[in-house]
Amino acid sequence: MSDLEGKNVLITGALGTIGQALVARYAQEGANIIALDVPDAPDAQQTLDRIAEGIRFFGADLNDLATLENKATALADEVGGIDVLVNNAALVIFKQHDQFTIEEYEKQVRVNSSAVFVLSRVCSQHMKAKRYGKIVNITSLTLTGRWEGYVPYIASKGAMYGLIKGMARELGEHFINVNGISPGAVLSQAEFRDRGDKREEYHQWILENQSMKRRIEASDIANLAVFLSTSQSDLITGQNIQVDGGW
Repeated sequence: MSDLEGKNVLITGALGTIGQALVARYAQEGANIIALDVPDAPDAQQTLDRIAEGIRFFGADLNDLATLENKATALADEVGGIDVLVNNAALVIFKQHDQFTIEEYEKQVRVNSSAVFVLSRVCSQHMKAKRYGKIVNITSLTLTGRWEGYVPYIASKGAMYGLIKGMARELGEHFINVNGISPGAVLSQAEFRDRGDKREEYHQWILENQSMKRRIEASDIANLAVFLSTSQSDLITGQNIQVDGGW
């Protein structure tokens, strides 16, 4: 039987490319999945039902931190605690740094890192009582540089990395693991949206820079997330592991 059989797993950004792969992979392990995404996501439950049976949709706005905290606390109390928290949601806006408004910058920081702090704080209360818990944060290869057009996003992921290091130290005595995964350039619909007619040029640039000459799939990220959520990774904490094809 899988370590994750019957465990409560909360996945944020569950309807995106990586999110759906995470939902599918944890479903294979027999977890009880709560899939968080924006409240007005079209056909959210229908999309999740196509992935696996029994997945619960949880609508929440990560930009509204106070409401998020209240809703997440009620959810955790209702289900008897979240055993595994996967902070995957991200707001990505692509343009040069001097074209961003202050509001756009602050919103990316709230969604991409402040919400991680809120959800981790809420979920860790039950984890402490159980003396068990896994928190997996999806960071980004952009932290290593060489990427233009993502300055607020990179800053927010840097803050997330700080949360990984800080929380891993504080939560370790309670047997709670906190780790990160830095995906490389995962093949996704966002690539087509952001790059437009330069998409093929971008695709070739990625392959030229990767040691492994194939594009990263969302399932590559999900496989590592599951590993970091099982007893096989019990002594791995405070780490940020790159899945980038050898960048």
